[in-house]
Parts: sequence; C-alpha cells; structure tokens
Amino acid sequence: MGTLGILLSLALLMYLAYRGINVLILAPLLALLALLFAGDIGLLLPTYTQVFMKAMGGYVIQFFPLFLLGALFGKLMDDSGSARAIAHGIVAKVGSERAILAIVLACGILTYGGVSLFVVAFAVYPIGAALFREAGIPKRLIPGAIALGSFTFTMTALPGTPAIQNAIPNPFFGTDAFAAPGLGVIAGLIMFGLGTWWLTAQSRKLMAAGEGYGEHRDDPVVEERRDIPGFWLALLPIFVVIGLNFLMAKQILPAVDTSYLAKPEFGGLQDARSLIGIWSIIVALGVAVVLLIGLHWKRWMDLKKSVNDGAFGSMLPILNTAAEVGYGTVIASLAGFVVIRDLVLGVSSNPLISEAVAVNILAGITGSASGGMSIALKTLGEQYLTLATAAGISPELLHRVAAMASGCMDTLPHNGAVISLLAICKLTHRESYKFIFVNTVAFPMMALAVVITLGTLFGSF
Repeated sequence: MGTLGILLSLALLMYLAYRGINVLILAPLLALLALLFAGDIGLLLPTYTQVFMKAMGGYVIQFFPLFLLGALFGKLMDDSGSARAIAHGIVAKVGSERAILAIVLACGILTYGGVSLFVVAFAVYPIGAALFREAGIPKRLIPGAIALGSFTFTMTALPGTPAIQNAIPNPFFGTDAFAAPGLGVIAGLIMFGLGTWWLTAQSRKLMAAGEGYGEHRDDPVVEERRDIPGFWLALLPIFVVIGLNFLMAKQILPAVDTSYLAKPEFGGLQDARSLIGIWSIIVALGVAVVLLIGLHWKRWMDLKKSVNDGAFGSMLPILNTAAEVGYGTVIASLAGFVVIRDLVLGVSSNPLISEAVAVNILAGITGSASGGMSIALKTLGEQYLTLATAAGISPELLHRVAAMASGCMDTLPHNGAVISLLAICKLTHRESYKFIFVNTVAFPMMALAVVITLGTLFGSF
C-alpha cells in the first residue's frame, strides 16, 4: 500500500500541475497523501513540520542566493536594454534571412550569460515575430527556436553556465559549474546542431506546402529604443559572469584557506569542495549585477523598481522548487520508497544510466528540471556517488549526466516554462508543442546517450 500511495501521489502531482494548481499547494498535500497510504496517520503533522518544511527550508538556505542574483541580473539586463541589444546585434551579424539561427543564437548567448529564460522569451519574441513574418516562416516555429536556445544546451550542457540546473549537483558531488567540460561541449553542439538543422528543415517543408507566417493580429510591435547600449557593451556583463565564474572555481577559491569551515558555526565541513561551485556563481553574478548598474547608470528609468522586481521575481521559482524538494524528502522517508529506490538503482549496473533514468522520470513527473533533479539527488545522490567511486567514475561525470538528464523529460506539456512560452507567443500546444518537444526532449536525450557512452568508455574530460 505504501508503494501504491507513492505512485498515486506522483501521478496526481503530474496531472494537477498540468491543470494549473500551484506546486506550493500540491507538494505538501500529496506528500501527506502518500503518508496516509503508508498508514502513518499520527505522523501527519510531525512529517509536515519536521521533514517537509525542514527540507524545503534547507533548499532555500542553500540555493536562494543563486535564484535571487540570477533573477536580478536578468531583470537588469532586460530593463537596461542589453538583452534587446544583444538580440538585435545577433540578427544583424547572422542576417535576417537566417531567422531561425539568429533567434537560437540570441537566446543561447543570453541564457548562457545567466539571463532568465522568461526574460529571454519576452525580449526575443517580438524580434523573432518580426523576422519570421518578413521571411514568411510559419509563426508556430518560434517557440521551438526560443526553447532550443533557452531550455537545452545553455541550461544543462555547456560548461560554466550559471543556470541553477548546472549548480544543483555541486554540493552533492563536490564539483563546480565546469564539470566534464569536453563532454558538455560535445553535448551542446549535438543539441544546437540537430535542433537548428531540424527547425530549418521543418520551415522549408511547411513553406513548400504553402504555409506562411499566418494571420496574427495580436503580434507585438518591436519598440525601438534609442538609448539601448551597443552590442559589445551589452555583452560585457555576460563575459564577466562566465570568466569570473571560471577564475573563482578553478583558481582563486581553491587556493584560499578554508580550514575555518571545520568550526561548528560553519557546519563542521572538512573541505570547501561542496561549496566552491556555489560560491563561484554567487561572486560572478554579484559582480555582474554591480557592473550592470554602473555601466548603464544614465539609462535606468527606475532603478529601484528594477531591483525590487528582480528580487520579487526570484521568490516563486525557488519556493516552487524547494516545495518539490520537501515533497521528495517525505517520499524518500517512507518504507514504500525502498521498492522504488531498488527498482531505479537496479535499472543498470552503470550508475550513470541509473542516475539518468531517475532524474528524467522525476523531472518529467514534476515538470521541473531543477525540482526533479533536486529530488533525485536528495534521495539517491549519496548512493550514486558511492557506486560511481567503486566503479572508478568521476564525480564530474555524475554532475554532467545529472544536469543533462534534468533537461530532457522536464519539458512535457505540463511544464510551467512551456506553458509560459506558448502564452508569450500566443500559440497553443496543438500548434507548436511538437517543435518544442523534439528540440527539448528528443535531441537532448540523444546528446545524453552520447555523453553516457563516451563517459563510460573514456571517462570524464
């Protein structure tokens, strides 16, 4: 009955999230539903306050600075006109005749630099709509192009990306954002190459069949701002994020004496490996935020509002993800979870394959890359590290596989980012989801298989 309750709880989580009910409500209720099936009625309140809330709060403590600084950086990039300047600059350099490539590159550069995918979608969509209309490319391909540039290779594969999905494995495996860089680049090229080629082929096929951009009277008007920064000035904060992140993770922080961490007030840690990856991103984003404010001091229409909006914008994403972590912790504490754990761990003797399956399933159920991966690593991360160590597999490889696996099944139809992207583009699942699915599920799954194969044969590089 306990295992049945867990499966029922997971199914309801996926269905009700798709129906639009917020996970802040769903997560505790469905965790307690699973507890009822386990027959532990008297433990409902203690489990909620001492297990669910403790795990939720622990996640916020660990990752809130990344969510806060990431949201703030994205908002300032948007309000300063930098995001729009970069998108226009890419279009000018690539050429409007290569509209799909231009949109993918613009989204990729922005998200690789730490700009929120929601900010990117709002900034790039009007430009994409104008380009696609001018080229006669069906509008329903726009969400696929934005998703390819925002939800795939820059989110989980490319080394150094400050995306939260690339930071979550750090404390579990003692790694940093540059884990398995060679494999990450290979995976990123596979996603980018296949996705751009396929979208271009689809556009030609649809246009040959007589389908054009279509009639869309609610399309946005691209507002030209005279005070937007130049292309290279707009890119400077992004270069700072990537470059400073690398220096902090590989050169500066490893050389700092962190013996003080052994003191009780700092958690009694023996070394800083589990923290350096997160510290590096905090420093990189923090410096980039200050630089952004200074560079565009005369461009701010209302700096206080931009800062406040950015800070408030971080609240719901981290609370949603933290609630999912609390849910996963409760599920993992139930006796029925042992059956599911043993089933997942028994999928393959290769811990990379088992890890990929676990993260994919949970990301698909929760509709969240960060939520699914957090649950998987919170409940099984220690076992995977033990199995990998015994098999001579590098923790960096575990990191890259976990991050990439989180970005495959997460974008099923109930995913919040997918729903938001389609709403921004004013299109429906029926019209555009096919192009999102192939680019964010199918091709990333292929890239993940390549990374697991190469990693198993040659190790991490």
